[in-house]
Amino acid sequence: MKHLRGGVTAPRGFTASGIHCGVRRNKEKKDLALILSEKPCVAVGCFTTNKVKGQPVVITKEHLEDGIAQAIIVNSGNANTCTGEPGLAVARHMAELVAERLPVRAEDVVVASTGIIGELLDVTIIERGMDALVAGLSSSGSIAAREAIMTTDTMKKEVAVSLELADGTTVTIGAIAKGSGMIHPNMATMLSFITTDCAIDRGLLQEALSASVARTYNRISVDGDTSTNDMVVALANGLAGNEAISSKGADFRAFAEALDEINVELARLIARDGEGATKLVECIVSGAQSEADAVAFAKAVISSSLVKTALFGSDANWGRVLCALGYTPAALDPSKVALAFESGRGYLEVCKDGAPIPFNEDKAKKVLGDTEVTILVDLGLGGAQATAWGCDLSYEYVRINGDYRT
Repeated sequence: MKHLRGGVTAPRGFTASGIHCGVRRNKEKKDLALILSEKPCVAVGCFTTNKVKGQPVVITKEHLEDGIAQAIIVNSGNANTCTGEPGLAVARHMAELVAERLPVRAEDVVVASTGIIGELLDVTIIERGMDALVAGLSSSGSIAAREAIMTTDTMKKEVAVSLELADGTTVTIGAIAKGSGMIHPNMATMLSFITTDCAIDRGLLQEALSASVARTYNRISVDGDTSTNDMVVALANGLAGNEAISSKGADFRAFAEALDEINVELARLIARDGEGATKLVECIVSGAQSEADAVAFAKAVISSSLVKTALFGSDANWGRVLCALGYTPAALDPSKVALAFESGRGYLEVCKDGAPIPFNEDKAKKVLGDTEVTILVDLGLGGAQATAWGCDLSYEYVRINGDYRT
């Protein structure tokens, strides 16, 4: 596996663009993106588990029922959610705007929106920007596209890898994502768009994507809020020329591993870029009776507001970690738990067999003061483990969200 530049345009046959069209007031911020494949793709997706679903999510799920897509149009600044039938009409029209200008069927267009909930998106603004958006399509357009899907994000979220299959063919997978707030396991305010030139069976692509989402995006949390507009969509155009992956052999395993590599990196970036966050927090739970138990414990720890605030203050208040473990509905024997903190600045054991271990507070401040901190939990009950990612909770989070709409 080799890491590349280029994001969604790294695979063969994909172009992208991003512009400011006026959805967002700040003219310095791009707000409309387009990703295009030169041929129709095998297409699959995973979507928000929130019962309130954005109108673009509804339309995109309809468009993906046949497993085919060729383009993705995305706006930031307005989520077009809780907007009823008029919002559905807007999402459909966005797909039609693409089809009017490119040799693409409207039903083969993925539509996504992110931003303020509860305001109808003015589609005439999108329409005015379409000619410039299409004209800007290029093989280096992933940079502009990734900027256009950002809301409160502060860092780029783009990755691409290549891998060699058994027949010697090199295939490439690329992706861009956005996400900073309203992030919680089982999808969050995040969008992720994945492209590949690999030829692969639709069912296997969906299986690989669903499994990867469960191990990556569904194990991050910033603030405990699950969004209405989340989607992860993967397009595979087959232009690498490989013999299509149609069974769970070595090629499928290699492809799935590469997909995981991409999604782990993007999930970590989303957690690291949490609104107001000063550090990435990773929780590795080992010694669980099952992987499902380990996942539940890791999610509970990185989702705890009290754990998150302690980490913001670089305070080794490990009792809060034990508390989060204790209210998780999974097998736990507190008398067997061991806890430690680790970062690039050192390693600190704080608890063994459910009891405190004396530690140096100055060292604790140093270890927890790093920009990436790992919480290590050993439950002492079995051989299963899992990892989840989050961030600290700072004063800045309240400032950003206190006037987000206005």
